[in-house]
Amino acid sequence: GAIVVAATSPYFLVDIVKQISRNRKYLEKEFERGKLKKAFDKLEKNKLIILKEEDGKFTIELTEQGKRKIKEVQVENLTIEKPKIWDKKWRMVIFDIPNKNTRARNALRDKIRKLKFYLLQKSVWVHPYPCEKEIKFFAELFNIYPYINIIIAENIDDDVKLRKYFNLL
Repeated sequence: GAIVVAATSPYFLVDIVKQISRNRKYLEKEFERGKLKKAFDKLEKNKLIILKEEDGKFTIELTEQGKRKIKEVQVENLTIEKPKIWDKKWRMVIFDIPNKNTRARNALRDKIRKLKFYLLQKSVWVHPYPCEKEIKFFAELFNIYPYINIIIAENIDDDVKLRKYFNLL
């Protein structure tokens, strides 16, 4: 009842405006909390997380679907670090992925292109910098590891076009 009476008072709105202007930082924190709650609600609705409460403490658990989503994000952000000095070795990624895994094969091909590999021959891609961990991670995520080979070569005949492509002249 007191809230209804206070809300109908002409000074109620003035008091709220004064409190908002004085407590701007508090309001911003509350806004951020609201955004965070919406984000968690959306993740839970999409079955990516499970929110649990015990003794006033909240825990967040990733579902299997959530774990897969995180790996997908990691794949999108996958990069190959360029060392200061090239070790003069070529990394060759060779694959022969069966037709039943067409989606995974296309995803691997797209990722390799984005990582700026050089297409030496059909299904043979070359890169000058260490990339074994990144390719293995991708292959394991898509369950195509048995169909991929990574070869480290010290020499590729007539590698001038490779050196030019990677600015290693």
